[in-house]
Amino acid sequence: MSRLSRSLLLALTTTALTVTAPALAKHHESAEPAPVSELVAAVDIPYEEFTLDNGLKVLVHTDRKAPIVAVSIWYGVGSAHEPEGKTGYAHLFEHIMFNGSENAPGDYFEPLRQIGATDLNGTTWLDRTNYFQTVPTSALDVALFLESDRMGYLLGAVTQEKLDNQIGVVSNEKRQGDNQPYGLV
Repeated sequence: MSRLSRSLLLALTTTALTVTAPALAKHHESAEPAPVSELVAAVDIPYEEFTLDNGLKVLVHTDRKAPIVAVSIWYGVGSAHEPEGKTGYAHLFEHIMFNGSENAPGDYFEPLRQIGATDLNGTTWLDRTNYFQTVPTSALDVALFLESDRMGYLLGAVTQEKLDNQIGVVSNEKRQGDNQPYGLV
């Protein structure tokens, strides 16, 4: 973009802001904020809820706009559950669960990518660790198998090499986060 074009764009933008700002301010003064309770009540996402024999709670929301399924598994374990003075265990657990299980060895991402999964990852927070992926509807059984297998058959697949590798990865991620502005806050 030439210097003249940039100057013209800046002048037009400044003029537009000067003209519209008083009108927006006048409108803003007369607008009343909506009560939060009304906003929450307006959100209605229908879902089914049931508990499996093994105690797992299942929530299902059906939306047939696209032939995909979002799978999200939440564990009620996070960094708030770590021993006092120790940190990183919940995050390490999250990473270890991506390294395969006894019946699905190897990188957890690879079989999901092969079936067309998108938006797949996991996160850890104070009170939970979750894993998620979006898969074609026809691949739901594979995604559920992989999630189920790492719930029940993880320990036999954990090796010292995998553990050491993920300790290094998690430690590096922590260093990177701590070194960000407000990272230690």
